[in-house]
Amino acid sequence: MQRIRSIHNSLSFRLIFWVGLILLFSTALWAYFNIRYQKKKALENMVTAAERLGNTIKLGTHYAMMLNARDEITQITQNIARQKEIENIRIYNKEGQIKFSNSTEEIDQVTNIKEEACYICHRQEPPLEKVGLSERIRLFDSEDGYRKLGLISPIYNEPGCSSGPCHVHPQDKRVLGLLDLAVSMENVDREIIAHEKGIIGLAVALFLGASIIIGIFLMRFINRPIKKLITGTRHIGNGEYDYKIDVVRNDEIGQLASAINQMREEIAEKQGELKQHWDEYQKLFEEAPCYITVQDRDLKIIRYNREFANRFSAPEIGDYCYKAYKGRSERCEVCPVIKTFEDGEPHYSEEAAVNSDGTETYWMVRTSPIKNPKGEVVAAMEMSLDLTHVKSLEREAQKSEEKYRVIFNTIPNPVFVLDAESLKILDCNDSVTAVYGFKKEELFMTSFLKLFEPDEREEQESRLRSSNVINRARQTRKDGMAIYVNIRVSSAEYMGQKVFLVTTSDITMRLIAEQQLIQASKMATLGEMATGVAHELNQPLSVIKTASSFLRRKAIKEEEIPNDILATMAEEIDSHVDRASKIISHMREFGRKSEVAKEKVQINDVLRRAYEFFSQQLKLREIGVSLEMDENLPVILADANRLEQVFINLLINARDAIEKKWEQGTHENEAKRIVLRTGVKDGMVTAEVTDTGTGIPQGILDKIFEPFFTTKKVGIGTGLGLSISYGIVQDYDGMIKVNTKEGEGATFIVQFPPHDGA
Repeated sequence: MQRIRSIHNSLSFRLIFWVGLILLFSTALWAYFNIRYQKKKALENMVTAAERLGNTIKLGTHYAMMLNARDEITQITQNIARQKEIENIRIYNKEGQIKFSNSTEEIDQVTNIKEEACYICHRQEPPLEKVGLSERIRLFDSEDGYRKLGLISPIYNEPGCSSGPCHVHPQDKRVLGLLDLAVSMENVDREIIAHEKGIIGLAVALFLGASIIIGIFLMRFINRPIKKLITGTRHIGNGEYDYKIDVVRNDEIGQLASAINQMREEIAEKQGELKQHWDEYQKLFEEAPCYITVQDRDLKIIRYNREFANRFSAPEIGDYCYKAYKGRSERCEVCPVIKTFEDGEPHYSEEAAVNSDGTETYWMVRTSPIKNPKGEVVAAMEMSLDLTHVKSLEREAQKSEEKYRVIFNTIPNPVFVLDAESLKILDCNDSVTAVYGFKKEELFMTSFLKLFEPDEREEQESRLRSSNVINRARQTRKDGMAIYVNIRVSSAEYMGQKVFLVTTSDITMRLIAEQQLIQASKMATLGEMATGVAHELNQPLSVIKTASSFLRRKAIKEEEIPNDILATMAEEIDSHVDRASKIISHMREFGRKSEVAKEKVQINDVLRRAYEFFSQQLKLREIGVSLEMDENLPVILADANRLEQVFINLLINARDAIEKKWEQGTHENEAKRIVLRTGVKDGMVTAEVTDTGTGIPQGILDKIFEPFFTTKKVGIGTGLGLSISYGIVQDYDGMIKVNTKEGEGATFIVQFPPHDGA
């Protein structure tokens, strides 16, 4: 029985069974359709022959019918009926009466018009004149047990029948009668039966032959190799990786055998690697720098690593974890291992214990479930990491954090911690209240940009994100008062996020002092220029005085003044009054206090105004000035009045250097000359003031921009000109430098970044 079950379950049996079943079905289907086709073909041939015979009979009797020679017609039918397969030949008239037959006893008998032979045409009124061949045949059994084929052929009224002298049929009578021919199918049926037997025998032979061949093929090329494959895989499954399947073929089974052999080699290699990994993991488990135990549901230790054995005194397999770890006699109130057994999830906790010497020990615990193949938690792994040193560092860090928090809050300058994305204030120190008037709580999570004027917030946001230093920024206190601050920005990490550390310095009082110093310098400059201004004002006043004297004399003498002379004098007086007014307005504008605010400034215009203001001074000293200006300069952000002071200071220094050189007599026939030049260099808007004076000695180049440093005689210079100019240029993100050679003159170069919106 076991053998039969094994055969029944084998792949070869199933292949033979299903292939045989399919082959049997295919052969039977082929035999069925072949026999059916042969039967149909034999019947069609029989019908065709009967139709041809009927037409022959009609043609043979046609002439005799035309002559109404009844004996000849009878003789013809009887002669034809002597053929072996012909059973009956009958000729019916229109009324169903048999007029001619090979059986004389049937002549003149009348057939029921509704019988099968006649019903073909007489099933409706008027009777059908034409019927298809398939409807004119009939099959029926003879008394001797074989089948017969009956064929009905209509006899039509032809022109000779309706007009001949023998008898006359009406022309509208289409069918005169019919020929009923019955032939025997005994021989045809015998042939069909023989053919059926031959087809069935051939089908059986094909089925048996194909089945035997397929069976042999399956046994030889499939069953045996598969058995070898099964044997080989069992050896591999048993760990015999040196067993090789001996199937050398190029088909799929050969490829499968090759794949299994390759798999065997790879499994052997992987098993080696797995063993190596197992040894490595075992080593890692034993040498891991943390305490590892495996516990069962009763919290008994069933395995532990070397670190645990070294840390805890003489642990044994089967000890309770709470006894081994803490020396307790009962389990802990909160146990992560129990939680892992309850929900099958990892858990964390921090544990502490007191050592025998009285010191405390801390460790962090993480538990992980160990599950069987059914997904049931059968054990728990507990990993513990010693945190004693970390806890000590945490206490030190808390002390350090408290110390730095005290330092942070006692820094005299306001310090802000801003979110790098939104620029919201995350923290600030106590100095913010003293400078800005806001309490710390009022500023938390508000935008730092709210401390700027609304129209400056967009620009200041861009500078905060791109610059490390922002000088002289204007901000607003809580009471609405404006203050000026210098801002320092640096990137840092705060509470795990990117922030900006912003430190501000209130420079409002310093700016006021600087403004006063700048104003004093302006007044000194105006005082120094008094002679030139007086001379420049004297010319329009002289013209006005001359004109007024002329008018006074004419009025005293009561002389009439021609209209053209009077108009010319009026125009001269008006133009010189405008000139004097312009000079006074320029002096008044230059002498006013400048604002710290910035505006778009065209540096060519500022340089020209400074020169015009100072031109008379230079003319009096016979100093020539050349203007070489680029008229397509971009604008800069600055204050025009303060920049004019810078250029006037540079012109004064150039004038004094030239005068000093000529006083010393070292000019050697050189020309007194100043060149004012503007342009764009290295992306910066540049203005240069070049003179042919004494130049600057190399030893004092690094001191010329220091406050109160001067090389002029006592009482002549204040030493503030270049220092103030340096500060003004820096206020507008510019730079000032000097190129000089002692005895050959100097060139002061002032550069500013172009305004982006220019």
